[in-house]
Amino acid sequence: MAKSDPLSATEEVFWRALMRIVLSLPRRLDSDLVRTVGITANEYTTLMCLSEAPGRELRMADLANAAALSASRMTRLVDDLRGRGLVTKRASSEDGRGNVAKLTPSGLAKLKKAWPAHLASVRDMVFDHVDPGTVTDAAQALSEIAARLESGR
Repeated sequence: MAKSDPLSATEEVFWRALMRIVLSLPRRLDSDLVRTVGITANEYTTLMCLSEAPGRELRMADLANAAALSASRMTRLVDDLRGRGLVTKRASSEDGRGNVAKLTPSGLAKLKKAWPAHLASVRDMVFDHVDPGTVTDAAQALSEIAARLESGR
């Protein structure tokens, strides 16, 4: 069982700031992307995951996992992206049971158009306000936390 000791003052400040970021950063990223290029942050993440995958395609379950979305949410999102010509969806040739989403050339072009806006937004909201040395330490700490959470430990 985890320790139930009260948080130190520094831990409390860190925890509360992290929770504020977790709640506000996705909304701000979403707003910036919708305003500048007409896609949501979840759509951007989905297109990015597909662009980085072998053959620019992933099984829907793997795509949902990579984008940290539920299977049903990913299905709706991919169907919407498919309707706009940014992805295709087909039955898996491996087992015929699952579906595979694939990035289209139009989807890749949309991602390339969104990338500078996304970077500008991230820099403006985060990295322009943090010392580079702090980023290194924070990246290590947050990566360790994320890995532990993802492993279920």
